Amino acid sequence: MNTLGELLERNARLFPDQEAVVYEDRRITYRQLHERAQRLSSALHQRGMRHQDRVAILAMNCNEYFDVYTACHLSGFICATVNFRLAAPEIEFILQDSAPRVLVFEAQYAEVIESLRGSLPSVEHYLCIGECPAWAEPYDNALAGGDPQGAPLRATPDDIVHLIYTSGTTGRPKGAARSQRGDLALAQNQSATMDMRTNGRVLVMMPMFHAGGLSMMLSEFWHAGCVVLHRKFDAREVLRTIEHERIVTVHMAPTIVQQVLDLADIRDYDLSSLETILYAAAPMPVAVLQRGVELLGQIFVNSWGMTETTGTVLPRHLHKLQGSEEEVRRLGSIGQPMTFCEIRIVDEHGQDCPNGTAGEIWIRSPANMAFYWNNSVATLETLRDGWLRTGDMAWRDDQDFLFLVDRKKDMIISGGENIYCQEVEQALMHHPQVQDAAVIGVPHEKWGETVKAVVVLKGGATLPADELIEFCGTRIARYKRPTSIEFVAELPRLPSGKISKIALRQQYRS
Repeated sequence: MNTLGELLERNARLFPDQEAVVYEDRRITYRQLHERAQRLSSALHQRGMRHQDRVAILAMNCNEYFDVYTACHLSGFICATVNFRLAAPEIEFILQDSAPRVLVFEAQYAEVIESLRGSLPSVEHYLCIGECPAWAEPYDNALAGGDPQGAPLRATPDDIVHLIYTSGTTGRPKGAARSQRGDLALAQNQSATMDMRTNGRVLVMMPMFHAGGLSMMLSEFWHAGCVVLHRKFDAREVLRTIEHERIVTVHMAPTIVQQVLDLADIRDYDLSSLETILYAAAPMPVAVLQRGVELLGQIFVNSWGMTETTGTVLPRHLHKLQGSEEEVRRLGSIGQPMTFCEIRIVDEHGQDCPNGTAGEIWIRSPANMAFYWNNSVATLETLRDGWLRTGDMAWRDDQDFLFLVDRKKDMIISGGENIYCQEVEQALMHHPQVQDAAVIGVPHEKWGETVKAVVVLKGGATLPADELIEFCGTRIARYKRPTSIEFVAELPRLPSGKISKIALRQQYRS
């Protein structure tokens, strides 16, 4: 197999009646998923899409994601996903940058999309999931009108297949262009990491626009397993679904794991089918791991990566809470390099750091992205001689366990979502009464980290913190807004004139 489309065709041929997707009351077999993908690819082709054209999707988790993804897998189209939590200006930027010819969206976002239509010249067709406005076409009608033989196109291994946007250090989202060949390698690698198998069942409640949700789908498809999709996270529904659907694998951010473990009646559910809980996106507190292992057994796997590539894994058998001092210390690591993944720890001169010395993580992997969409400068900064420069800092021990020490890109991870300080600072600075602003992450019991802003107002100005927080919500996604604001007379600065984030963290993180 050389493409994700060939993987789907294989599953439809060998396992036609095996469930591929379960969403709410819908159960879709691999034969049916393949037919839906063929019909949608034909419908997109009928509407003018050609090889490597983009189709964008703006939706909460729903089964239509599988249609759009797999249509692109088969036909050489590119799926550009849009984070539904973003504010209108952010959605506008992504749609202008990816320039889709067709936009698939849920009816609940019709008002936002209608307000942006005049600034989206590339979009020729709007397909609406649900109650459809007059200026769009019903998605189901388009799907039904597609030819079950599919579009007269065929994906190739080097085609771009997924365009997943992740905020950059400048505050502008960057589109990670991922290839058919690369994401097929990702599927194989991730599947092996979690010991997935034929007839496996994975529960996904992470957003499908996100690299995490996508990677779980691809990994389960590698072994013709079934993806059980939740529209959004609900702790009790997670337990019910594990019991009723006999879930084998589940992917949860550490904050979500904690909420599930906090349910008082967790022992009343039959969770015996569960073999793997993959946690990613943020560190897992050892105390939470301890509770999880006591309740569920040694089934936890830590995986570290990014939208642009895969990275490391701390597998189940290395989660030794009662192990030696060294084994317990390694619970604070992000694990060892995945199969097919080479990792270097590099200093500012491009030289490899000795063990125990922190440097930037560089990755060489067949799953590395191909480039950043419409961003040659960022591509050249990130991809050099086959190595992807992650911008994250870590040190390694003598067995290649990696320990993160800092985020070179000044990123906050709150509830598994990446939030970049400069993006929030720019939103704050747009307020006419704000003179200066700095943003840091501070510890939060539920979310791991949360956003704190330290703000200098213009002379004589007064401004309630709640009002400034609400203002930010008009410019960036609401989950990126500061949860607290400290007003000060001046910000601490380094001799260079830059704001001293170290001083701010020392003052406010405790």
